[in-house]
Amino acid sequence: MRPQDDYTHPVGPESNFNESMYFHFHDPGNRISGFLRLANRPNEGKGERTICLYLPDGKVAFGFARPDVTTNEKFSAAGLQFDVHEPFTELRAAFDGSVNVLDDPTVLSSPKRLADVPASQCSAELTFARLADPYEHSFDGDGESFAPNHYEQFMRVTGSVSVDGEKYEITGTGIRDHSWGPRSWQAPWFYRWLHGSRPDFGFMGAYFGVQEGTPLTGGFVWDGTTVHQCTEVRVSTDRLEDFSPDRIRVELVSGDKSWRFNGRVDATVPLRHRRKDEFGEEMLTRIFEGQARWTTEDGRELFGMGEYLDQIVDGTPAGLDV
Repeated sequence: MRPQDDYTHPVGPESNFNESMYFHFHDPGNRISGFLRLANRPNEGKGERTICLYLPDGKVAFGFARPDVTTNEKFSAAGLQFDVHEPFTELRAAFDGSVNVLDDPTVLSSPKRLADVPASQCSAELTFARLADPYEHSFDGDGESFAPNHYEQFMRVTGSVSVDGEKYEITGTGIRDHSWGPRSWQAPWFYRWLHGSRPDFGFMGAYFGVQEGTPLTGGFVWDGTTVHQCTEVRVSTDRLEDFSPDRIRVELVSGDKSWRFNGRVDATVPLRHRRKDEFGEEMLTRIFEGQARWTTEDGRELFGMGEYLDQIVDGTPAGLDV
């Protein structure tokens, strides 16, 4: 990776070229967490902007937009802006717009129901400062691409978030993600993207299942000093009746070292993506965004996410065995 890779890249020829950044944060003091994501898809003339905040009272503030995007010159659309102040060292995220505050986030399983939820004003000013070195990896296999150029990095997070007049000062940690290249949400048969962090420790584990063959797994553990590349990731999940994750167990292996984490999902946001295949048949992808609290084997607590993507086949998620 080069410092210029922390900025946007030339647009590729693919119709589904995507460049996106994702910023996650958690403040254990005031018990607020969330993520902000912005994607440019200039060859489609659109972008994707997501705001998801898990509030201390158990409610979720959520906002999604498909803004007009025709260039890849910057990350700025639909009220959300990301700026690189120093590559891999300091980045800033700012948002000013509206969200829906949901008592029950499962309403998002039928997005049309959002029309019945009043809009609330939301703003965010967050600075993300380097905690660990960035880690580069890709989980693309044969067939369509998901994220051929991709890296993640643990960050210290400061700033503030306001929702419907309530302001929260933020002092915590999180992870950021940057990827570019062709992206199809239908490329993975299913995946589990799991991460947690605290000021002196963090992990990210990914498990990409394939329809036939060997899954692609990997990730990294930051022990406060060194980022350890992990070549093997094992995941098992206890689910609720709607198949959403409830308890997660994950093990990451690097050489003769291994780390195990037990996760509890406190709140889940169900999202979906629809697309028609070459025969005109609808393809449905479901993504669960779970706020997760992790415990290490020695009792330390980490905060992060459990993101579960599955292709839906005959009404059933593809990866129920992981």
